[in-house]
Amino acid sequence: MIRRKLFAPQVLALALAGAVAGGAMAQAPDAMTAPQVRAALEAEGYTRIDDVEFDDGMWKADATNANGKRMDVRIHPRTGQVYPEDASTNLGEADIRARLAAAGYTNVHDVKFDDGLWTADANAPGGGEVDLKMDPATGEIVGIDRD
Repeated sequence: MIRRKLFAPQVLALALAGAVAGGAMAQAPDAMTAPQVRAALEAEGYTRIDDVEFDDGMWKADATNANGKRMDVRIHPRTGQVYPEDASTNLGEADIRARLAAAGYTNVHDVKFDDGLWTADANAPGGGEVDLKMDPATGEIVGIDRD
């Protein structure tokens, strides 16, 4: 009897782990690889591309732009859109807060424009805390990192 009680939770835990892994694997074909990120940066005129890594829901790298300026860049993980650290924005904090509220995010705080992207911490619509990165021109969420 004891074995059955222990066995059922173990099977359930394995099944849930498999479902989570399966979901992550299903998204993998959409995400860019490090070589694709390098190619996207080169296509935008960047050279000397170093330290390409996936962090906080986005790709990031150190690169030299077409004008010879060394900078950090962020890259959208699916579209390859490049966000240089010196990007500007026409949006304000109120615009970002309104967009996040409309998308169902709550407890939005620490909203700031930093390194070419809007960033904020919030509670996701489905629950859990997230760090968000938003496009400087549209306010669209381009990176999510679950805490």
